[in-house]
Amino acid sequence: PCPSDCPPQTAPCPPAAPQPAPLLPTRAAIYCSYFFAYCLSGLLESSTRLKPHEAQSYRKKALWVSWVSIIVTLALAVAAFTVSVMRYSASSFGFAFDATLDVLSSVIVLWRYSNAAAVHSAHREYIACVILGVIFLLSSICIVIKAIHDLAKKVLPEVDDFLYSVSVLSGILCTVLAVIKFMLGKVLTSRALITDGFNSLVGGIMGFSILLSAEVFKHNSSVWFLDGSIGVLIGLTIFAYGIKLLIDMVPRVRQTRHYEMFE
Repeated sequence: PCPSDCPPQTAPCPPAAPQPAPLLPTRAAIYCSYFFAYCLSGLLESSTRLKPHEAQSYRKKALWVSWVSIIVTLALAVAAFTVSVMRYSASSFGFAFDATLDVLSSVIVLWRYSNAAAVHSAHREYIACVILGVIFLLSSICIVIKAIHDLAKKVLPEVDDFLYSVSVLSGILCTVLAVIKFMLGKVLTSRALITDGFNSLVGGIMGFSILLSAEVFKHNSSVWFLDGSIGVLIGLTIFAYGIKLLIDMVPRVRQTRHYEMFE
C-alpha cells in the first residue's frame, strides 16, 4: 500500500525494497565454530604437513627410536654409575643421572605416540612436555648437589681404560640418538621428541666431558676441579631447559584441555 504521506491523484508509489532478514547464528553453527576452534588449537602443525600414512610411518619410527634409546641408555647408565662409584667422578655421576633421565624421557615419548589416533594431538604433546620438564628439574638438582659435594670435598677422579671406553661409547651413541630424535621431532613438529633429543645430546656431551676432564687431570693434576665444574654446568643447563619447558607448556595444556572431548 502507498504510504499515507503520498499526495493524492498521483501515480502509485513504487513498492519499498524488501529488507533482508538479519542472519542469526543457529545453535548448530555455534557448535561447529567451537568445534573447529578446538580442532585448530588441539592439533599440531604436522597435521597440515603430513598425509595420514606418512604420519603413522613417522610415529612408528619414533617408537622404534625410543625403544632403542631405552635399551642403550639404560646400559650406559649402569656403566656410568659403576664408573662414578669406582672412580669418584662427578661427571660420570652426572652422565649416569642424565642417562637415567634419557630412559624416562624415552618412556614418555613411547606413551606420547602409543595412541595411533593421537599422533597430531597437541594436548597429549604438551602433557608429555610438562612431565619432561618436571623430571628435568628433579634430575638437575641431584646432579648439581653431587657435583658441588665433590668440589667441596676435593674429590680427585681416577683414570683408567674402563672410564675411557664408557666415555667414548656413550658420547658416540647418545649423539647419534640425538640427531635421529631431532630429525623425527622436526618432521612431526613434536616438542617432546626434540626435548628427548636434547637430553640425548646432553648425554653425549657429558660422555665426552668425562674423557676430557680425565685426560686433563692425567696431565695436570692441579685441574682437579674440571670434572665437578662440568657437572655443575650440565646440571644448571638441564635446570634452565626444564624451567623454560614448563613456562611454555603449562599454559598450552590448559588451552587445549577441552579438545580431549572431541578426540
